[in-house]
Amino acid sequence: MASERFVYQASPQRVLFGSGTLAELPAEAERLGCRRLLVLSTPGHRHLADEAATLLGGRAAALFGEARMHTPVEVTAEAMAVVRAKSIDGTIAIGGGSTTGLGKAIALRTDLPQLVLPTTYAGSEMTDILGETEAGRKKTVRDRKVTPETIIYDVDLTLTLPVPLSIASGMNALAHAVEGLYAKDGNPILSLMAEEGIRALGSALPRIAGSPADGPARRDALYGAWLCGVVLAGTAMAIHHKLCHVLGGSFGLPHAETHAVVLPHAAAYNAEAAPAAMAGVARALGVDNAPAGLFDLTRTTGALVSLRELGMAEADLDRAADLAVADPYWNPRPIERGAVRALLWDAWEGRRPG
Repeated sequence: MASERFVYQASPQRVLFGSGTLAELPAEAERLGCRRLLVLSTPGHRHLADEAATLLGGRAAALFGEARMHTPVEVTAEAMAVVRAKSIDGTIAIGGGSTTGLGKAIALRTDLPQLVLPTTYAGSEMTDILGETEAGRKKTVRDRKVTPETIIYDVDLTLTLPVPLSIASGMNALAHAVEGLYAKDGNPILSLMAEEGIRALGSALPRIAGSPADGPARRDALYGAWLCGVVLAGTAMAIHHKLCHVLGGSFGLPHAETHAVVLPHAAAYNAEAAPAAMAGVARALGVDNAPAGLFDLTRTTGALVSLRELGMAEADLDRAADLAVADPYWNPRPIERGAVRALLWDAWEGRRPG
């Protein structure tokens, strides 16, 4: 039994999990009392937005299919114009983190209820965290208003997620759990969820890489991503998320892929300062060394492993290091500019930790 003092704040969210659960959308909209819904998506998921609108019938007042990565404030302004013009009383975000982020940005400004149908393993649907980009800088806020009220996990919506994005998105989810294990406000309940989430994803991602339409593997990955999202919602972020916010917001790198590349190196940065956390990661993955195991998981599933491959210029590494230490998040190991620059160099080259 845990003897240390801790605080666990449970979320009031409603979660539906299974296959074919998209069909529950009208009933869930009814539960929220929404009659003029705005359906959100990226351009690539417009077909799913159309399907959702068809299911909703007269409750779908409008569609906005221009959600973009890193939640630019100018896109949110366009969506807000639709909210006002159509007297919207709730949003439905169907897609990945970009669409969820737009729904959250609208909620921050309006406090409208949100219903989310994730199609990736981002996990952000479980959190009160919103990252918005303005003038080349990504800023993160935590506010209960942006926590979605209802999440419908439909495994069927993930069956066609391309393998590279599946792996990168899954590693993004893993990052939430890894940082949760060494977070300053962690607790035993979330640690259990973190290890289980890492275990589920660590098992599922190689199976998805080998057989993309493997339903049980997709189910395990979505289950793991949900748990990792719960961990992210209940703990503070550290150096990994800070670096990814800098690299995405200031240098335009793709969100999920950046998480996949940075995670092993952020884990290596903190390994000596957070041995219990690294032992939990290693245990969940069935490996001896957590940072190396995270790197191997990414590499063996065919995902990119270097910032160079993502389009990061070597000349930008110094500025990235400066931005990362300018307003640092709490971290178990002190944030030192030289050490962060070395971390970024290893990630840029794609070196295996250890």
